[in-house]
Amino acid sequence: MSDPSLQRPNFLHGLSFRLLVLTMFFVMLAEFLIWTPSIARYRKVYLEENLARAHLSMLAVEGMRDQKISKSLEQALLKHTEAYGIVLNRPERRMLMLSKDMPPNVDLMVDMHIDSFFGFIRDAFETLAQSKNRVLRVVGPSPKDPSVTIEILIDEAAMRTAMWDYSRRIFNLSIVISLFTATLVYLSLQWLMVRPMRVITGNMARFRESPEDETRTIEPSTRADEVGVAQRELAVMQDEVRGALQQKTRLAALGTAVAKINHDLRNTLATAVLASDRLANVDDPEVKETMPRLMDAIDRATNLCSQTLNFVSDAKLQPDLEIFALSGLVAEAGTTVTSYDKDGKTVRWENEIAAEIEIKADREMLFRVLNNLGRNALEAGAGRVRIRESRDDGWICIDVADDGPGFVAEAKEKLFQPFAGSSRDGGTGLGLVIVRDIARAHGGDVVLMDAGGTQDAGIAGEALGGSLGGAVFRIRLPYSQNEEG
Repeated sequence: MSDPSLQRPNFLHGLSFRLLVLTMFFVMLAEFLIWTPSIARYRKVYLEENLARAHLSMLAVEGMRDQKISKSLEQALLKHTEAYGIVLNRPERRMLMLSKDMPPNVDLMVDMHIDSFFGFIRDAFETLAQSKNRVLRVVGPSPKDPSVTIEILIDEAAMRTAMWDYSRRIFNLSIVISLFTATLVYLSLQWLMVRPMRVITGNMARFRESPEDETRTIEPSTRADEVGVAQRELAVMQDEVRGALQQKTRLAALGTAVAKINHDLRNTLATAVLASDRLANVDDPEVKETMPRLMDAIDRATNLCSQTLNFVSDAKLQPDLEIFALSGLVAEAGTTVTSYDKDGKTVRWENEIAAEIEIKADREMLFRVLNNLGRNALEAGAGRVRIRESRDDGWICIDVADDGPGFVAEAKEKLFQPFAGSSRDGGTGLGLVIVRDIARAHGGDVVLMDAGGTQDAGIAGEALGGSLGGAVFRIRLPYSQNEEG
């Protein structure tokens, strides 16, 4: 069975059909905007032509001024003008011609002297909207002689019928134009966009099935437009994704191997510890001098194994959130940190977290964060670590500050890179990476606020309550996850 993602969309749901409909709609809208003033002008011209015919009829009557006009001639002239009556006004005299003794009542007067664009449009729509006939009294200058004013009485029905016939012709022409335009746009879209997009989407679907298959990379296009740019960028992205996946695959295999090696290495180190314990009881000055270095090497190797295993196992952290007292957790972490003996030196743990402060987080994970930062400070040579909390614009901040030597510039650049961020010999740099991963898993982060002769020394000094230099790590967690008891 074919992959549904590779199937072409139904014509009615495709881009081409949508553009076809939109093109027809926009063309019809444009035609409507053109038709609106056109129908208003059509009505104006229709009335002007009636005035012109009326004037011609009156000229025929004027040519017979010495003769009596027969009733039949008068009716013929009125029928020609389609009017009930005609009034011609000259500066020197006025002539009158009526179809019968009593003309019908006038329903609306139209003054052609008033030239208003929007007024003509309004009147045209009023005419089209009528359902019954109205008698119009039209007054305006004669198109043949502007000095002559013509008045006529006519039916509106004939003009409305002519206007609807004109509108139908415009509508039919608009349909033809919109279909022709939409078809051309549809074919152009198929050639310029739809077919290239189908190539792109089809390639993306095939690439998704097997990202590491180099034969599934799209062929870069030579087109200079946006589609060509998209195809070239997709080809570059696919190469980068393939390389990243291949690297991750190798790293995953390496991680599995390291985990197995670490397991065996820890067993070997356990045997070495037992052997070193026996050697410690040997009353030999040379052995006693060598034993501390041996024990320190074993401790470093054991710590390396533990951190590497933790880093590999914590690929995807899922915090188990609970509410607990922050001060109690800090005190517990301090007990663990101060129990370490680094060359006969311990660190003083100063817990300045108020007892009523409660935090919502994963207790075990946050314990690991504080323990790692405390051990890092101890191993860096610090003799004092102080922990404080503060609020900062929707965040709760836990500052862990020490009076150690701080970090050199080279170490700060790779501070959170595994196996590269350690500032001491023999370090893995995994401790800070784990700290950052845990903080980010909670929706926060960890930032370094340096001291020890750097521009941020004042921050570290303030965090330690004096002018002591060192490093300050700020753990920032979202305030929405925390509650203050």
